[in-house]
Order: sequence, then structure tokens, then C-alpha cells
Amino acid sequence: MLNDGDKAPDFTIPTDEGEFSLNASAGPVVVFFFPRADTSGCTKEAIAFSELKAEFDAAGVRVIGISKDTVTKQGKFRAKYDLAFPLGADDEGDVCEQFGVWVEKSMYGKKYMGIQRATFLIGSDGSIIKSWPKVKVPGHADAVLEAVKAL
Repeated sequence: MLNDGDKAPDFTIPTDEGEFSLNASAGPVVVFFFPRADTSGCTKEAIAFSELKAEFDAAGVRVIGISKDTVTKQGKFRAKYDLAFPLGADDEGDVCEQFGVWVEKSMYGKKYMGIQRATFLIGSDGSIIKSWPKVKVPGHADAVLEAVKAL
């Protein structure tokens, strides 16, 4: 997984509202990776970021959520919960691989590959200002906002 100070890989990804390109983004960006659209933890996390959108906007920071769901599923997820930011569809897993969040997981003794919930605050220069690996949802969006305010 990428760490603080690493250069974030440039990527362009389809979203439910068109393409998102990291290099084309003016200002810092928060990229949060989540395992699957419309599941309990992912919904809580997306809503928490969405509720803070005005504060991220005021700080000049864009937010994008990314999972391996399709553009259609991301769009339905976003509409269902009135989420206030784009959701990237990394169906091939390229962006997840580049950020190092596609990892081996284990549940009930079975091993499988999946997205590790993680967030990256990326500066205007493309470097990772702060990373949050293995995110626990409660209070996470607030912690990211605090880091943004400290810029």
C-alpha cells in the first residue's frame, strides 16, 4: 500500500458522472477506496463523506470514492443515498492495484481477494499527504476533514 510522501499514481477512471482524472484535478483530492457499493459499512462511510461535502468544498478539496463496482451500480448507489461526490468504477482493479488496496483478506477461515478500506489525501503536486490504511468507518470522514483543515 502507498504511504505518506509517496507519489500517487496518476489515473483516469470512469465515474457515475463522467471521467475523473487525478492529474486534471485542481487542488488536493481525497480518494477513498471501499469494498462494495450499497453495503452497510460502505454506505455509512459514503454518507459521512457526503455530509461533509460543503466543508471539503470550502477547503478546495475534491472527494472521490472508488470500488470495483460498475458505473451503473455506482450510479444507483449514489442516487439511492443522494451522495454528493463521484464514485469511480475500477471494474478491472487497475487503480486498486496501483494504490495497493487490492489485498488478500480472510473471513471465517476462507481467504479471498478484496479491497482494503483505505483513504488517501493527495496534494496538488500528486504526493500523498496522508494515508489511512485499514479504515474503521466511525469518525473517519471527520478525521480526514481535520487533516484537510490542517493543510
